Amino acid sequence: MATAAGKNATDGRTMPDLEADIRQLKADIEKLTKQLAKTGEHGYGTARRAATEGVEQLRAQGEAAFEGLRGNARDIEAQIVANVREKPVTSLAIAAGVGFLFALLARR
Repeated sequence: MATAAGKNATDGRTMPDLEADIRQLKADIEKLTKQLAKTGEHGYGTARRAATEGVEQLRAQGEAAFEGLRGNARDIEAQIVANVREKPVTSLAIAAGVGFLFALLARR
């Protein structure tokens, strides 16, 4: 099989055609690289936004739980103050008994 000057025997394409194809492939690879970079940036941005939103939700839940505990502590404090005002002698006796128990435990 004889080949013409400057032609490839396998597909009949000339060197300039192959060079043009190589340039086109390089351009396509460069374009794909840029698109992948943009996709990576988009994925990173999406993940970062999701993490930020998750942190904000956890912070809000933590603050709500803390406020609930604070409210419960205020209620308990108010009940204790009311009981001490209603029955001061009983409260004093209870306090003395608790103190005595702590003293016994501290000796050991």
